[in-house]
Amino acid sequence: MNVAITEGLAIMPPAFSDGLDVWSSANGTSGSATYAGSASAAYVPSDADFGGCLELQKTQSTQKLRWMGQVPIRPGLYLQITARVKAVSGNLPSVRIAGYAMGASAHVSGLTEVGAATALSAYGEVVTVRAIVSVAAREGVDMAWGMDPVYGHFGIDLTGQTGGVVRIDDLEIEDVSEYFFRDLIGMVDVRDYGAKGDGSTDDAAAFAAADSDAGGRTVLVPEGSYYIASSISLQSPMRFIGTLVMPAAARLALMTSYDFPTYAAAFGDEELGLRKALQALFGYVDHNVLDLKGRRVEITKPLRVEEYAPDLSSFSNRRVLQNGQLNVIEGTAWNDVTVTSTATYNIAQPTTLTGVANVANIPVGAHITGTGVGREVYVRAKNVGAQTITLSQPLYGGSGTRSYTFTRYQYVLDFSGMDKLDRFNIANVEILCNGVSSAWMFAPDGQMNQIRDSYVVRPKDRVFTSIGRGCQDFLIDGCQFLSDEQSTPAQDRKSVVLNVNANDVKIRDSRFVRFGTTFVLNGSGHLIVGNHWFQGDNETSATRVAGLVFTQTNVQSAVTGNYIDNNIIEWTNEHDATPDFGNEYSFGGLTVTGNTCVCINTAAWFTWFSIKPYGTGHFIQGLNISNNVFKSLNGTIDKIEKVDTTFADLDYSRIRNVMIEGNMFNGVTKFTCSPVTLEMNQSTAQQVWVLDAAEYMPFGGWARNVEGIVAEGMVRDGSAARVTEMPYVQVEQGTAKQQVWLNWSKATRGRLQVRLRMDTPV
Repeated sequence: MNVAITEGLAIMPPAFSDGLDVWSSANGTSGSATYAGSASAAYVPSDADFGGCLELQKTQSTQKLRWMGQVPIRPGLYLQITARVKAVSGNLPSVRIAGYAMGASAHVSGLTEVGAATALSAYGEVVTVRAIVSVAAREGVDMAWGMDPVYGHFGIDLTGQTGGVVRIDDLEIEDVSEYFFRDLIGMVDVRDYGAKGDGSTDDAAAFAAADSDAGGRTVLVPEGSYYIASSISLQSPMRFIGTLVMPAAARLALMTSYDFPTYAAAFGDEELGLRKALQALFGYVDHNVLDLKGRRVEITKPLRVEEYAPDLSSFSNRRVLQNGQLNVIEGTAWNDVTVTSTATYNIAQPTTLTGVANVANIPVGAHITGTGVGREVYVRAKNVGAQTITLSQPLYGGSGTRSYTFTRYQYVLDFSGMDKLDRFNIANVEILCNGVSSAWMFAPDGQMNQIRDSYVVRPKDRVFTSIGRGCQDFLIDGCQFLSDEQSTPAQDRKSVVLNVNANDVKIRDSRFVRFGTTFVLNGSGHLIVGNHWFQGDNETSATRVAGLVFTQTNVQSAVTGNYIDNNIIEWTNEHDATPDFGNEYSFGGLTVTGNTCVCINTAAWFTWFSIKPYGTGHFIQGLNISNNVFKSLNGTIDKIEKVDTTFADLDYSRIRNVMIEGNMFNGVTKFTCSPVTLEMNQSTAQQVWVLDAAEYMPFGGWARNVEGIVAEGMVRDGSAARVTEMPYVQVEQGTAKQQVWLNWSKATRGRLQVRLRMDTPV
């Protein structure tokens, strides 16, 4: 505050050149004698030190000089009176600042009205004297006048022997309240410790000194641009009015004031403040939560870790970004980078491309497409000198030299520049991608990262992308994801919510709306529980595509209690360099229970479950699809499951340990089930009864085993006599091997309940 500026108060005395009729030789009150026309005072227009000044001869024991202007005195106002004086001849006096305190109508007595005296010791030596006047009796105040004075008259006293002649520069009265306000509210000012705030001088030492001396008080950074050349850690609470300039690699660690609004104020820019706050978050300091404090941050380019923390390669301590909104602003920084190149693939090196042309221009994190490439394969690393690329997953297309397209999407949070990141959490954050960007790219390695209670809205290409094993133990809890392709027909959508290359992902209690594909999961041990993902559209007799894709054969995973809406669970082995069955587990380890599965306006061939082998010889060796509800609206579908034989069929002779039962069907023509109990009615006596189970065998499987036969009522021969023997059975009969033949010793008729299955139990 400066009352001369903010309120227009006249506190500065006029120059002596304006006349001496406002300069009193007494106390400065109205009517007192002035120096105008006095023989002891004269204006000197061109002094070597002062320019224009007053020359005054000392004729009294205390020679007074007071400005007759009324300078206000009030709470919160601190006035500093400054005079510059030099002796020119005669006896050498002492000089001091002096005042005269006036109430509403009279002098206020009993107050200190003079400052400390300074003796003039040589002719021509300029001496500066100062004193501060205020209501408050605080350290640094020379004249503490309290609440009674309303105004004062100020000037100087010359004391000591008479006869000397002095010259006096124009007096100054200034509002210095800001010096004291920081103490009133518990502040220390970095300028008091040498900070320049000029944008170029390194002020790090001044900041450190102010922080050290604060003793629990707030450190004030006033207006200015303060250059800090190296990393700095500040323990005190901070208040930024001015801003900081720091090199990209230099960290600002605000130990007490660690939150986004403080960093935004520190750098005068919200996006830069967020980058520096994230940089500090991944430092080893006493904070593990970056709180956005409900603020919205405009993001104009990806938050790449190699840019805001270039020395950070690995981090494994828990860190949280929470409570705010990141809003992407459209610009060229979000444009995809696309490179087409030839490369050689050898199944003996399943995660390497060699002889990669133009490898220097292919970005790490690029999505790879081309012949023989499965879904969601990315560039994990590259070696420019060796012309090689490390892949996130093997390719199924076999060895050979081919052309590939590498597309690098842009992400709000991009950790691909690190080697490893563990335990990074996002909580209560909304990421508005606005159809411009993707959301989060994981580091190549890491585990136990999480997003919870958050929203991701309109990602352009991807929500989460894993280019290595940074998705290990990834957790999604209580979130909502809204596609940018909601009006696009399902088969034309390109977006993906999540791909996984590692194990033990947990996706729980979340909602995923109209993406191209919701999950592409390699690895095993995944739990998908209590979610709703839907991929429908407004088409009639519509195509429905995969929503949840498992890309390895043995998954050891559970899909439980979800709402699976207008999409397919697809099970493949597309991330296998040798997709034909070999010395490995085949399709097994999957439990799909307690889900609600719905389709609307779909083509009759739609199914909710599909197995798609990318090589020959595979079979099912552990699958449980039970206690689900399947419902087709606005039309019926044929069945709930299928085998996609685009590349190969299953080996039905080896299927074992399959449990598909307890499901409920609405609008589904074929009630597939295994084991299944079928009623067989033979109205005419036959020695061989033929039971055709084709309508009931899941995946078009064979009728491989009969678990039991129960006669319902009496079995009779051709003469209506009771037959007490049991038939023997022949399984896998008929051209499709979906019939069971029941063989009697003679022709019989009757009704049987036959329990059969399409597998061997163990």
